[in-house]
Amino acid sequence: MKKLIVSLVAIALCAAMAIPALASKGKVELAYVEWSSEVASTNVVKAVLEDRLGYECEIIPVSVGPMYAAVAAGDVDGMVSSWQPIQSANLERTKNELVNLGPNMVGVQSGLVVPEYVTIDSIAELKDAADKFDGEIIGIDPGAGVMQQAENAIEQYGLEDKMELIDSTGAMMTAALKDSIRRNEWVVVTGWTPHWKWGTWKLKYLKDPKGVFGDPEDGSILTLVRKGLDKDMPEVYNFLNNFKWSPDEMAEVMVSIREGMEPADAAKEYIKKHKDQVDGWLK
Repeated sequence: MKKLIVSLVAIALCAAMAIPALASKGKVELAYVEWSSEVASTNVVKAVLEDRLGYECEIIPVSVGPMYAAVAAGDVDGMVSSWQPIQSANLERTKNELVNLGPNMVGVQSGLVVPEYVTIDSIAELKDAADKFDGEIIGIDPGAGVMQQAENAIEQYGLEDKMELIDSTGAMMTAALKDSIRRNEWVVVTGWTPHWKWGTWKLKYLKDPKGVFGDPEDGSILTLVRKGLDKDMPEVYNFLNNFKWSPDEMAEVMVSIREGMEPADAAKEYIKKHKDQVDGWLK
């Protein structure tokens, strides 16, 4: 009897160990930058791959340049985080080594952002108002496209001797914004849409008459994948090719995360509430 019990336990353990291997169709690796928008989108894609398609999915946080390089080299399977035109230089360098599936979102925007109570309305006015901002533009990580645009804006608007672009992170930028608004002080930050800060505070973009940040109507986020994904994982390729949503839909996930929900849980909640939309992505 004792031998029988031991054998049954061994069989049960072997079966339990085999379940994950049987349940998963394979592993998908996605790169992303840890901006609130890309945390939201990448976790939604991960949730669909795992909960609806049965793949294991690993999401890998990197900075902007390495994100493109990883897809181009085939080190990861793809990304849904290519902001255009602010990352156009990164795309130009790698476009021949990867596959561009086109926009997963349109209507995105970037620029310099101030609280609504700030009485200037244009980047051109920063020169005369520099002292009120302590001569600083609060930025994010230095490799981000919006930072390159901001550096160009400083040059194009002749702000070199007036304003300094401060490297930080997305979290540090929003913390500085929050603190300044609490004190009713003037502050200017690098900003983009979609982002949860627009639903939290009353903000405005400074007008950009020189067009340094591009036409807001031309902004998009692209999905990029490695070459050969269509042959290796056609089901994954089809889903990523169909994945499209709006800034408002992304904001729904960002707000849930902002209110304390774990990104993975917020993503799972979204795909449960939007089953018809997800079904469309999987056609």
